[in-house]
Amino acid sequence: MPVRETNPLCRGFRPLSRTRRDMLRQSAAGFGAVALSALLHEQSFGVDGIHGLHHPAKARSVIFLYMDGGPSQVDTFDPKPFLTKYDGQDPGKLFKVEATQFNNNGTVLASPWKFQQYGESGIPVSDLFPHVAQCVDDLAVVRSMVSEFPEHTFANYFLHTGSGIQGRPSMGAWTTYGLGSASDNLPGFVVVNGGLIPPGGLDCFGNGFLPASYQGSVFKPSGTAVANIERREPTAQAQRRKLDLINQLDAVSIQQYGDHEALDSAIRNYELAYEMQMAVPELMDLAQEPKHIRDLYGLDAEFNHTRTFAAECLLARRLVERGVRFVELTCPHAAGDRWDQHKELVKEHGRNALAVDQPIAALLTDLKQRGMLDETLVVWAGEFGRTPFAQGKDGRDHNQYGFSIWLAGGGIKGGTIYGSTDEWGYKAIEGRTEIHDLHATMLHLLGVDHTKSTFRFGGRDMRLTDVKGHIVRDILA
Repeated sequence: MPVRETNPLCRGFRPLSRTRRDMLRQSAAGFGAVALSALLHEQSFGVDGIHGLHHPAKARSVIFLYMDGGPSQVDTFDPKPFLTKYDGQDPGKLFKVEATQFNNNGTVLASPWKFQQYGESGIPVSDLFPHVAQCVDDLAVVRSMVSEFPEHTFANYFLHTGSGIQGRPSMGAWTTYGLGSASDNLPGFVVVNGGLIPPGGLDCFGNGFLPASYQGSVFKPSGTAVANIERREPTAQAQRRKLDLINQLDAVSIQQYGDHEALDSAIRNYELAYEMQMAVPELMDLAQEPKHIRDLYGLDAEFNHTRTFAAECLLARRLVERGVRFVELTCPHAAGDRWDQHKELVKEHGRNALAVDQPIAALLTDLKQRGMLDETLVVWAGEFGRTPFAQGKDGRDHNQYGFSIWLAGGGIKGGTIYGSTDEWGYKAIEGRTEIHDLHATMLHLLGVDHTKSTFRFGGRDMRLTDVKGHIVRDILA
């Protein structure tokens, strides 16, 4: 209830909002607020996030396999016989060709890879992904994704944040804002960087206008995962005293100058860093895993980039196992330029697929055999697709009009194909699915109503899906 205080200017009364947190902050130099903040992060006190679940969740965590650069849909999960039939012909005489990023359009280009049907569902997968192909009965392949942007930076912001403009909160930040973390000693949102930070930079994983504690924490997949994680004080007790002093000084600043999001976030981050110093070394010790699991992922594979992504995928499983809410994996530097093959399609798409195929299949298999796939949503996506005609002679240009992604686990109906592109694999013509629809569906599976997960900023209630987004119910179990 607001407290009424005398206003000397009008000799009347005005409502002054005062919360229990304000009362605690203003007493005992704010130490009560620090204690309350710690209590509220315990699972026995209320919800972990701001609003918690809106409805029963199918998934507890998300693993986002980000295929930076834009894999070609017609070379991976969307076979098009017309490309073989008309290979080498002028596309402008066959269908309307939209402006491309570089306008160096060549002829219709048939896929260099053959497709085969797999599993009971018979979903076709190209020879680029022989391992993932064995898991198709767990996948929902969406062939009708579209984006609003044909350029990497804007498209990356759009994929990650629902806006092509820099500075909006990422989907990982929105997830942890709403639901918090189920881990006491690890961040709720972790990005495992295989070597390629996408165009657009760290803002793809940022908190935007949300409090800073919701931004992604970037880990390396091996060695020292987080910079400066080692304790420098001689004893844990000395470090604890140092941290307590910092918290006391911050609390005094809050008492004197009022609530400040940066200080609140700093206090939480100091405490979390302290907990991480014990948790992260154990998390990163992949040698704890039995040999058959290490072999399954490809930790000792001949191709060094397979080893890198194997460590990322295994680490992702270990993170969600420990309660991390949202994990994103970036690609290793396996090819000349990500999945962005404007030339040397066969060589470079081949290297990228070799790096990620076995580890991804292992992740799905491992999660399933541990009983974790049912509560872990796995999403494979790039920011857009590629053209069905060549750029130059042996590449493909950007294509935002229709491309493929897939989802698995966490409430997804496996063995499903949703939507379609035209006979050329160029434009979505059935079940057109926007990035906002993907985000709405992901949040729905996590138990969050995307229309109710909002944050007041700039005079309006902002949300990940802006004023758009529909749940793709045909792929839900």
